[in-house]
This record gives sequence, structure tokens and C-alpha cells, in this order.
Amino acid sequence: MGKIALMLVDDHEMVRLGLSSYLNMQDDLEVVAEAVDGLDGVLKAKQYQPDVILMDLVMDKMDGIEASKTILQDNPEMKILILTSFLDDEKIFPALEAGVKGYILKTSQAVEIADSVRKIAQGQDVISESVRQKIYEKQHAQPTLHDGLTARESEVLKEIAKGLSNQEISDALFISLKTVKTHVSNILAKLQVEDRTQAAIYAIKHKIS
Repeated sequence: MGKIALMLVDDHEMVRLGLSSYLNMQDDLEVVAEAVDGLDGVLKAKQYQPDVILMDLVMDKMDGIEASKTILQDNPEMKILILTSFLDDEKIFPALEAGVKGYILKTSQAVEIADSVRKIAQGQDVISESVRQKIYEKQHAQPTLHDGLTARESEVLKEIAKGLSNQEISDALFISLKTVKTHVSNILAKLQVEDRTQAAIYAIKHKIS
């Protein structure tokens, strides 16, 4: 059986150098390409056709999530392992939804990273324990009424919690008075409260303010 062909996508040269040096020491692994950002990764994925891609998330030109989506659209059989420092929902879930096969942290031991590459090459999914905990928490989180608010409605609710009038909210958010009134009506309906005071209490209770 031939070696597992790898590509590293990371904007930090020292990270690429360290990973490449260790992975190339393994009898069954070979780094065939390195990319400095997501866009470079997309281009080199087409050129080198690696078995597994180790992908960073936060990079210039194109981030790791967008790069993963683009690569998998063209090569759905290609396997991507996210290797990042980020452990927040805004990174984890979009990455998993993009179709990556693994998500591990850069704090992982080198031997863990190599083992993760092997597992992914064999068709297994690899998710670090801390990421699994995040997934568990999200799956078991109780939905709240304010989950249904739009981003702008949430902003208006925060201003209501501060005690601002509709006109003051209009001035603060640079939106028309009519728009503020519409948002307030929607907020009251979605939170199932009768007036602004109850909305403010809800916001404070749920730490939205």
C-alpha cells in the first residue's frame, strides 16, 4: 500500500514546517503540497489531488471553511481534517456542515495528528473530545424564545433593555422610527411579552443586555 498523500493549508510557515517535518518522518505519510491560504489550497488540491488535507480555519484571501466547501464541491471524495486553535461554535459547526471529516486542535500531540490523518484516510471521522463536548452541548441545549430574533431585533432589544425610547433607538442604530416600531412589535410577539418593560426584563434575565 502506498503512502497517504497529504496537503497542509496554513498561513503560518512555522506550523507548516513543523507538521511537514514530523509527518514526513512517518513511514506511511507524505506531505505532497503546502498552501499558504484557502485560495492557494483550492488551487493546489486540484493540482496535487492529496488523499487528506490538513486545513487551518482563519487565513487571508479565503478561510478554511470556504476553502473546504469549494474543494469538496469539486472533489467530494477528498478528505479534510480541520487543524485549528479555535473552539467556538461559529467555527466548529460551519466547518462540520461544510463536510470536513475531522476537527482537532493545534494543541494536539503530533502523534495524535498523525493518527487522525490515518483514521480519516481509512474513512473514519475524527473529532477531538473538546469539540465533541461542544456538539453535545448544542444538541442538548434548550431552545429559547430569543433564538428566533434576527440580528437587528437583538440589537433593538439590547437598547430596550437600556431604557431607550424608540426615537433614541432610531438615533443609536441609524434606522427610521418606523423601522424601530416594527422591530419592537416583532420582538414583543416573538418573546411572548406584552410590553417594553417585560421585554427589558427578559433581556436582562437572559443576559442579552
